[in-house]
Amino acid sequence: MKNLTVGLFNESFPPTIDGVSNTVVNYARIIHADYGVSVVVTPKYKDVIDDYPFKVIRYQSLPTEKTRLRYRAGIPFWIPSIREIQKQKLDIIHVHSPFTAALIARNCNIRHKIPVIMTYHTKFASEFEFTLKKKALCKVASEFLVSSFNYADEVWTVSKGAADSLHELGYKGETRVMVNGADITLDPASTDIMRRVQSETTISSGELVFMYCGRMQWYKNIKLIIDALVKVKAAGVRFKMIFVGSGPEREEIMDYTRKAGLFTSTLFPGAIHDRQLLKGYFTRADLFLFPSTYDTAGLVVMEAAACRTPSVLVKGSCASEIVEDGRNGFTSDENPDAFAAAIMQAVADREHLAQTGELASQEVYLSWDDAVAAAYKRYEEIYDDWRAFKGIRRMSVLKSGNDS
Repeated sequence: MKNLTVGLFNESFPPTIDGVSNTVVNYARIIHADYGVSVVVTPKYKDVIDDYPFKVIRYQSLPTEKTRLRYRAGIPFWIPSIREIQKQKLDIIHVHSPFTAALIARNCNIRHKIPVIMTYHTKFASEFEFTLKKKALCKVASEFLVSSFNYADEVWTVSKGAADSLHELGYKGETRVMVNGADITLDPASTDIMRRVQSETTISSGELVFMYCGRMQWYKNIKLIIDALVKVKAAGVRFKMIFVGSGPEREEIMDYTRKAGLFTSTLFPGAIHDRQLLKGYFTRADLFLFPSTYDTAGLVVMEAAACRTPSVLVKGSCASEIVEDGRNGFTSDENPDAFAAAIMQAVADREHLAQTGELASQEVYLSWDDAVAAAYKRYEEIYDDWRAFKGIRRMSVLKSGNDS
């Protein structure tokens, strides 16, 4: 079997940091190191230097800082970038966003000579409501998204809940769940890192610590954390809460925390880009609070598990799919009373809490090495099938009327 050249197309990539950006970085890094050739295709940012062992091709983009869009608006018809991409002689195209990244993938593969995989990472119905507001615009955006996924030869989702979300938008094709991994490793955080965490937080040794990590926006269900912690505090439980992350509603969240009477018990260190330092924060936490029902996967839940920190999650959320309540994590109904009760039950027995964290590291955690190994194996199967049937499968898709 030849070493495959894989094109990874996505809107978000450093300097933009989010879960999908992290996914593409790790796919590219591991494919380049262990399997074949990886080429990342992503919008251009001013003054960004791509110092990676793998190739990064940037296509022209427009700034969106003054809009509600969270990523650069790429120009998918940028001819110089299309020509450079075509020179790479890709064997597989793997698209991680259905918007400009999907369009430039189509423009580079105009005759569909290369198989295309698309991964659905995000519950876009919520994203459209936040960004576009109007129902008519949301409908148009949903139709465009579905047309992008109809173009793909295989569609992956990062969880069963993500597949359900995609089908709710109107996609009628089959999907395959391919779980992402975590790049925080199972080995303990260093003594120096833990000293740094202690210096930055000034939390007393033995003090109970809760943690959230992610975008500081209300749609992540952060209000549920704060409202539940008010009840935990009223029950006499002493703790410190750490909110790691940045976002446009961070100041509002801090203000709400202040009004709830929790501000002296709460730390807001902002986004932590140093992965070893973030590992130290996860390690210091006794319990990770992640009630998001928006996220399609629980990467941060895996990161916490790598540090033997179990999570409290909302029942039925995508993140909760990988957790068994009371064994390797905790789940709760989506209301402050229930979430507070789950937190207090989790910390009532510290020995059981430690056992839960240990099982989380064994059963919830998945390394990026293992996740990408499974993905690359599937790449090989798709590539072999494509060559054997010379696009017959693709032609059947076209004839069925599913392509847009």
